[in-house]
This record gives sequence, C-alpha cells and structure tokens, in this order.
Amino acid sequence: MSDIALSLDRVSKKFRRGELHDSLRDLIPALARRLWRRPTPELLGAQEFWALDDVSFDVQRGEAFGIIGRNGAGKSTALKLLSGIMNPTRGRLTVRGRLSALIEVGAGFHPDLTGRENIFLNGAILGMSRSEIARKFDEIVAFSGLEAFIDTPVKRYSSGMFARLGFSVAAHLEPDVLVIDEVLSVGDTLFQKKGVDKMHAIATSGATVVFVSHNLKAVADLCRRCLLLDQGRVAALGPTSEVVHQYLSAGPSRADGPGSEVRITAVTVRRDGGPDGEARPEVRFESGERAWVDVDILASERTTGLAIGLGALDDSHYHVFDTSSQRLGAPPITLEAGERARVTFEVTLNFAAGTFHLGSWVYRYDIQRLYDEWDAAATIFVAAKRDVRGIVNLNPQVVIRHGRAASPEPVATVKTP
Repeated sequence: MSDIALSLDRVSKKFRRGELHDSLRDLIPALARRLWRRPTPELLGAQEFWALDDVSFDVQRGEAFGIIGRNGAGKSTALKLLSGIMNPTRGRLTVRGRLSALIEVGAGFHPDLTGRENIFLNGAILGMSRSEIARKFDEIVAFSGLEAFIDTPVKRYSSGMFARLGFSVAAHLEPDVLVIDEVLSVGDTLFQKKGVDKMHAIATSGATVVFVSHNLKAVADLCRRCLLLDQGRVAALGPTSEVVHQYLSAGPSRADGPGSEVRITAVTVRRDGGPDGEARPEVRFESGERAWVDVDILASERTTGLAIGLGALDDSHYHVFDTSSQRLGAPPITLEAGERARVTFEVTLNFAAGTFHLGSWVYRYDIQRLYDEWDAAATIFVAAKRDVRGIVNLNPQVVIRHGRAASPEPVATVKTP
C-alpha cells in the first residue's frame, strides 16, 4: 500500500466571472456562444480566471497537513476539490481511502428535533451507519458536554451549544482522510482545546488530516507541514513554522520613522543553535522556553549612536514588554554606508498561553530619533503545560491546608513542572 494518502498533481481550477444580461437580446447570444464554443482548458476567456493554478503536493498517510493563505488565495477552491464537490479543470487529484469533510458543523440539523434525534440524523448525512452512531452515541454526547440537554429540541440551544453538538458528531467519524475547515473555532476556549486534542488523536490514530484555516495557531498546533497559497499558486510548502513565518513576514505592521539611513530588513525568532546558530524561524514555543530574536539592519549611509529595540504585543496589540540593546548595557552601534549588522536578543518566554507579536525599532537616544520600526514583525504561539491564562506565566504553586489549628499541615502541594 502506498504511503501517499492524498495527491494533487498540477491541479488547476478555472472559473468564469458573473455576467449581467439586461435583456433577452443579450441573453440568447450569450447562451448560444456557450453551447457552441469548444472548451479550452489551457486558455482563459475574457471573463475567466484561475482560482487554483498548477498546484501540486502530496500528503503522507497519517500526516496532519495545513493549507493557509489570505482571502481569495484559493483555499476554499482547494477544499471543494478535496471534498469532491467540484472537479479540477486540469491536473489530477488522487485520494486513497474513505474521505470525509468536516466543513459546516450542524449542517442538516432539524430545529424541531432533539439533540438525540439530530445526532442520528446528522451522523447519517455524514455517512455513518445507524449501528455506528449507536455505538458512539454516549461518547459523542460526553464530548459535547450537553448531557443535560440532549433530549431538548435544538431550536432552544444557544449558537455555541448547536455548534458543539455538530462538531461532536462530525469529530467521531472514522475516515481514512479527514478534510477540516474552520470548525475548530466553535465553542468556548476549553471546548476548542478539546477539539484540537481530538484532531490530534485522529491524526495519531493513522488517519490523514488536511486542515484548511485562517487560524494560524491551530494550524501550527496540529500540522507539521503546511502549504501557503497566494492568488491560486503555491507560495511555500514545507515545515509549518517556516511557512507560517513566511506568511506573517509578508506584510508586517510598519511605522516608518522620519529618516531612512538605517532600515530593519528582517526579524527572526528561533530556538536552535544558541545566539550564533543558524537563523531558522520558529513560531511554536512552550511557556518558559528560551528563544533568540535576530534583528537584521542595513545602513544606506554612515550612522552612529544606534540602539536596537525589542518589544512584544499580545493578540489585542497591547504592549506587554519592551527593551533595547543600549538599555541592556550594550554600546551604541555605528554602521558605515552599505554595512549590515545583526543584533540578537536572548529571552525567556515567560508568557501565558496565547499569541504574541514581536517588533523592533532603530533608535538614537542622544538626539531622540527614530529611524525605523516594525510593530509586529514576527508572531509566535505560546503553549503552557498548566492552565494559566492572561499575559504572563507566574509559574504558580498551590498549597491547600485543612484543620482548625492556626497553622495546619498542608495536605496538598501543586507545583508547575
């Protein structure tokens, strides 16, 4: 048996932009042209465009593979092709095994039926047999956390409850290849974590997972390899950390200073190799882990007295940290015209779990001049082994004491790993 579960070989999909016919006189000739015109897959008509153009990749059996890109990049078209909703205009798509698509949770739910009845209805729509649904019923209900409401009509559910039940049904499919859209964003934070853990369990059980999403943190958590689409073409394909870094670096939020004698050319976050190691970007870290942030600068003319700053924003773009090379005791930097320099910050990521954006700036303190600034040049996703929330991880300890004495003996002590 081949180790390739899913393969796209130079796949392209062509669409025609909508036409407006104001009269029967315009409509009849347009229909006649479509009937008599011979199809030309290789050429584009006046109103046609490539939604996907020459896309190729393989997904290994048992692999979790991500597809990312901006709106209009071709993700939805790729999703429909993978799900069998549409056929490619040219190229070949091969799927080995049973494929299921987890796209719209709760599709097919009837509002007047109870949660119990809708589990059987939705499971049947998704291709599960009645005996398979009955065997997994208790597990589906427990996963949703809706035991107390399972015999209530779903029209009385909140939108979050509705989505949780739909996701729970779909997540208990047993396909060889599972295609997932943005469904991991349903429910509250704890349920989203359960959803990601469930997808990890599906992937490690031997199923192949293809995850199409804007949620870069979820993609980084779930997928080891990733595809970046840009205007229907492959922009990057490789390890998720490197592809996500390329995607985020394509357009950082930048605030230009009054001068351009010195510019920041790159900001890279990495974990390997120490301060003098190879600058391989990384986006996933554990709370408390060491990281190195490389800031590359280039001078267009001789400039003296420079300091390089490093700052961090949370996902709401609230400033949570900043420092600079000079504030840390390093001497001011002098660059000649055309000279490059790299300033490396070694940091401990004492963040709570979440998404953080690192930025940098070039500044001269004695004349208070800002040369260049990137507000969010690199993004990292931080995970924590313990459930700590907020911005910082204080590495808490918990001591519980029982008894009536003034200083009873502790009966439980909990420490972070």
